[in-house]
Amino acid sequence: MIEVNLFVEDAGHEAFLTALLARLAGEYRLPVHVNPRSVTGGHGRVMTELGKYVRALAAGIERMPDLLVVAIDANCRGFSERRREIDEVLGKYRDWAVCAVPDPHIERWMLLDSSAFSSVLGMGCAPPDQKCNRDRYKQILANAVRAAGVEPILGGLEYADEIAYAMDLQRAGQSDRSFHHFMEALRDAFSRFKMTPSGWQAPNWSG
Repeated sequence: MIEVNLFVEDAGHEAFLTALLARLAGEYRLPVHVNPRSVTGGHGRVMTELGKYVRALAAGIERMPDLLVVAIDANCRGFSERRREIDEVLGKYRDWAVCAVPDPHIERWMLLDSSAFSSVLGMGCAPPDQKCNRDRYKQILANAVRAAGVEPILGGLEYADEIAYAMDLQRAGQSDRSFHHFMEALRDAFSRFKMTPSGWQAPNWSG
């Protein structure tokens, strides 16, 4: 079993990214187990818990996973800045990590494929624009769910996993650079795992 440790901002990140991980692992026929290590509290909590985890790895208290997935919203700062921020915390363990940086927020990723949205909720959504506003896509997602005749109890994030499984991943990547970055990085990571007589072997990420 391939162990993936997950550090994300909230339950919406956890549901959406866990579904994407499982879906893509299926394409590569990889038996993946996702361990949610920090999935609440937003950006600050993720970075704090990730820092504690890295120090525990260095001290030998934690065992190295086969892969780390770290997700924080770009929140108008862009992929490169957020990736540098994550890399600074990871230090020598940065090569173990695949970073997801939804730009500006994870809710926009959920709106990328109207057909997938329709297959889950019975009605499509308008293609999302690209504007920097903290709450814009939270509201757009909630409104799209309401327009489908459903009250969004969690702002629409309760449908994150279903939408992730229904999405046309290639089309979504073509319409959103941050989504493309994540999917390409994840594909690259999964492609490096090898089957051996004793089971699946993780790459030597630092090699």
